Amino acid sequence: MVEIFLLSIIQGITEFIPVSSSAHLILFSNLFNFNSENLIIDVSLHFGSFAAIVFYFRKEILDFIENKNLFFLIILSSLPTLFFGFLLIKLDLISNLRSIKIIGWTTLLFGIILYLSDLRATKNKISSDFNLKCAIIIGLLQILALIPGVSRSGITISTARFLQFERSEAAKISFWLSIPTLGAIGFYNIQNLIKTNNLTMAIENNFAMLASFIFSLLTIKYFIKYLQNFSMLIFVIYRLILGIILIFFFS
Repeated sequence: MVEIFLLSIIQGITEFIPVSSSAHLILFSNLFNFNSENLIIDVSLHFGSFAAIVFYFRKEILDFIENKNLFFLIILSSLPTLFFGFLLIKLDLISNLRSIKIIGWTTLLFGIILYLSDLRATKNKISSDFNLKCAIIIGLLQILALIPGVSRSGITISTARFLQFERSEAAKISFWLSIPTLGAIGFYNIQNLIKTNNLTMAIENNFAMLASFIFSLLTIKYFIKYLQNFSMLIFVIYRLILGIILIFFFS
């Protein structure tokens, strides 16, 4: 349970900031020889984050009539990632993308992209400027987040910044886009748990979801506040340092 709790902290903190939660789950598990890190636990941790984002934006989600256009665009933008994610699972290709070498290079390269995107002059807001074109562009580039190290939040925030959305607005777009993706992952996990019919595994996964929910909720709240006052530079520096260490010392 201690391992799962630590993985929940890592997931909750890294899912919504631009550093890649999947990469950090893999790295920490390899570094400390965690036995609990596997695809099912990984998925449970992501479902906890899904529950957190739904809870945080519950008022907006319930107000479906007023936001129906935004909901349509969010779902449309999520379809490419859901489709290619399904293909990776069915073709059993996910494990091929979880190497330290791949994580090192994606962490470094997409850290640079995050930096360049954050230099853009911004003026756009979701309420007036998030249209079909933005949804398609962000949705297509979000496919890259299936590779550990790219970071789903990182690539969506970077793309939104290139499209001239303000930092906090770009983060909100990233949060909204996480709902269909993380929701699909969560339902996939529930099916696997039912099939396993293993009480111990069920308890571990439920604990993982609850702990991940708590830490994800805290991260969402304070990350939005952070972006209202500061740039992405601290995340860029972190990604560059981590990427260089992984490439030259662990791959």
